[in-house]
Amino acid sequence: MKFCVSYIIIIAAVLLLLNTYPLLVSQDLVFRSKEATLQSSVSVMVYSLSGLEQLDEENVSAAMAVVEDTGLSRILVTDTAGKVLYDTRETGDALGEYVLYTEVVQALLGNDAFTCSYRDDAFRSRATSPVLYQNQIIGAVYAYEYDTEQAALLEGLQANLLRLSAVIAVVVLLLSGVLSVLLTQRIRSLLTAIRKVREGDYSHRAEITGKDEVAQIGQAFNSLSDRLETTEAARRRFVSDASHELKTPLAAIRLLADSILQTDNIDWETTREFVADIGQEVDRLSRITEDLLRLTRLDNGVMEQADAVDVLPILEQVMRMMSLVAQEKSVDLTYEAAEGCLVVGTRDEIHQVIYNLTDNAVKYSASGSSVQVSLHPVDGQAELKVADNGAGIPEEDLPRIFERFYRVDKARSRAAGGTGLGLAIVSDTIRRRGGTVEAANRPEGGAVFTVRWPLVEGGRSE
Repeated sequence: MKFCVSYIIIIAAVLLLLNTYPLLVSQDLVFRSKEATLQSSVSVMVYSLSGLEQLDEENVSAAMAVVEDTGLSRILVTDTAGKVLYDTRETGDALGEYVLYTEVVQALLGNDAFTCSYRDDAFRSRATSPVLYQNQIIGAVYAYEYDTEQAALLEGLQANLLRLSAVIAVVVLLLSGVLSVLLTQRIRSLLTAIRKVREGDYSHRAEITGKDEVAQIGQAFNSLSDRLETTEAARRRFVSDASHELKTPLAAIRLLADSILQTDNIDWETTREFVADIGQEVDRLSRITEDLLRLTRLDNGVMEQADAVDVLPILEQVMRMMSLVAQEKSVDLTYEAAEGCLVVGTRDEIHQVIYNLTDNAVKYSASGSSVQVSLHPVDGQAELKVADNGAGIPEEDLPRIFERFYRVDKARSRAAGGTGLGLAIVSDTIRRRGGTVEAANRPEGGAVFTVRWPLVEGGRSE
């Protein structure tokens, strides 16, 4: 409704201007034309009288007799005292009288004068000029015109403009009403959608068609709703998974503590075993909490100051640490690496990426299997591969392998002590440094994780 009112006000202002400006301009043009015409006629009459030494009724009538008929409504000739010597009015009732019209006074003072007005459906024009003999004022000529013809033309123009304005006003009102209804319906639909999404119904979409600005706003809103719905679904899933992950060790701690408290005459060795199990569950809670805090910092964009870091020394350090774990599981851990892999990041985050991927590969590999790690610069990127020859990853699980708390084999993952957040941390960390990570199954069996970081200046490309 506000749009309709705004349009009507604008159109009304335009119509008002249309009905005033052309009339004012036309009226001014008529005034100018009248001034030129009337002054020219007065000049002719002054010229015919300028040869007379003094003015009287006889010589003025004789001089004016030779002047062509100008079609003026009235012509007066006065002497220097303002006495009327000549009057074209039929009655001639002004002869011998004195006139003190403003224009006559101005002429007797030596000035040309002109006035014009429009009222009562007529133009009234007056012009005067002094009559000179040897540079001495001997009288004045006064001309008056009462014109209704041009006034009628002006009135016709005004009437036409009024009719045109009325037609335009009716059309604009009709169009404004129709457009207002259509626009109001679309905006109301958009506002309804916004209200529903604000109330938590993220699946609601604004049904607005077209290609105009309102439709574009609707499309942008629907796109935003899609993102909100996806984010809300991920948040709920994350909260549910996090609650479940935290609930499991807490339940185990409670069960173990209750067992100690409720068992009479419990021996020391059994108590130590229970307390050790409680300590393991506490460690698990700590790992989950630390991983959640790390993911929260990543989500908030809180990362340490990055620098150019050589990946090779970090890889060698992780391999030394993981070799002991691999030996305990009888897993053959090997690696090959090239120098010159400088990437943007920090030592800690690169260490965590390599450690998480290698730890997962060793942890979920069967005894007697092997894990191969490689690092090479390829096409302007540092490429890290961690491959095993285990059971691999089911194809339906590959797209979700980097989701938070997602596990291919939940029972086995928990038994291995995983939090379900390691790969999510790896993915978020690498992505925020401009890199990529992907998981795939090897044709010969097993899985391979490939990480690529952009090389910085100083690194080399094969």
